[in-house]
Amino acid sequence: MSSTALVTRFAPSPTGHLHLGNARTALLNYLAARKAGGKFILRVEDTDEARSSEALMHELFADLHWLGLRWDEGPDVGGPHEPYRQQQRRTTYEQWLAKLEAAGLTYPCYCTPAELNVARKRQLAAGKPPRYPGTCRALTEAQRAERAASGREAALRFRVPSGQVVSFADVVHGEQRFASDDIGDFIIRRTDGSTAFFFSNAIDDALMGVTLVLRGDDHLTNTPRQILLLQALSLPIPAYAHVALLLGMDGAPLSKRHGDTSLGDLRNRGYLPGALRNHLVRLGHTCVSDGWLDDTAMSAEFDLNRLGRAAAKFDEAQLRHWQKEAVAHLSVDEFQEWISAQLPAGIDPEKRAAFLQAIRPNVEFPADAKTWADVVFGKIVEFEGTAADTIRDAGEQFFAVALEVFGTRSREFKQVAREIGQRCNRKGPALFMPLRAALTGFTHGPELGPLLTLIPPDEIRARLENARRLAK
Repeated sequence: MSSTALVTRFAPSPTGHLHLGNARTALLNYLAARKAGGKFILRVEDTDEARSSEALMHELFADLHWLGLRWDEGPDVGGPHEPYRQQQRRTTYEQWLAKLEAAGLTYPCYCTPAELNVARKRQLAAGKPPRYPGTCRALTEAQRAERAASGREAALRFRVPSGQVVSFADVVHGEQRFASDDIGDFIIRRTDGSTAFFFSNAIDDALMGVTLVLRGDDHLTNTPRQILLLQALSLPIPAYAHVALLLGMDGAPLSKRHGDTSLGDLRNRGYLPGALRNHLVRLGHTCVSDGWLDDTAMSAEFDLNRLGRAAAKFDEAQLRHWQKEAVAHLSVDEFQEWISAQLPAGIDPEKRAAFLQAIRPNVEFPADAKTWADVVFGKIVEFEGTAADTIRDAGEQFFAVALEVFGTRSREFKQVAREIGQRCNRKGPALFMPLRAALTGFTHGPELGPLLTLIPPDEIRARLENARRLAK
């Protein structure tokens, strides 16, 4: 596999929202191609027409673009291997199915799902791996005609050669060997005429020049079937890399019970794409750098040889760490654009700039900016629970003094706080915590001084008066 000719692909099915496991697969394929100066292809596997959706396909495109991925070939950008949607490739599949049939490598299977289920249970009860027992493999033409006449629909199975060993060197797991006798004849065309994953996926990889199939290790046992098909058709066989599946912190496969784990969910919650990229690239792949990676550094850092075999666990605490890093790496203009919808209209540009500078260290998501915009540019309707307790503990006299000092001294906060502290014999948290609670409604948040320069004096006095009343 020449690195200069490396071609990877991401081939999702538009039957649901893009979840983190698939997003990670897409990212790893993208990085592998970019690292080698190769190509990254997007292909849509939509042969399941009943479940596939145009809306979900376009949502998938939008999510991948938001994540920062750009493909060299695909349904929306074209390319030399069009079309890139499997629904539109049926003629191609039929041509290659015909070649298998002409070589005597396929046969119709009339077994019903109920019959197959019974056979599977018998094999499991006997301690054998479930595989197709070959019921229809040797049917005569007369027997086939009889089954067809009775109304039975036929799937098409591939004749797996007996007594062979299918081997390949997996980039992640090393040498893999599978006995063909353990595989069993498998379906390559369903009863409804649609081609099965084993077939269409392998054919497309070969015809589109894919040289590396990088996917989850739940596909590891699919690979020998696809290699057998490609060998039978004298088509090129790509290299394979099967990465560990993405799990929740409880060790179970990532699912909705672990929270919102689709890319759209996380995007709507305010996560930045750079945060997702920095977390995902470290799940099942070891980075040398522990720090923030921009696009260029991430491509340089990626190494197929550092893909791990152990299952990777998605940890939202780690994702939030990278979210903070992502926010920190936004430019001033990018930060303002990101939270602009949370700010009231008509703010003086100088006040806006001062506000953004004051709150930025405390903003993890856009909603955080809304909270502090309400504090600075609005009214405090009620105090947070801990803030109310802090105000009561400080006592009425404390706020009476604060009202007097704020009303007669410069609004430079350090000077005001120093005088309040001297008159009330308070310092440290005992001084600053009740002031923060009264003036912002919270016991935590951005540095208080810069915020107070943005709040009108009348509003400051009104908040202190409210706190004095509460502390009675």
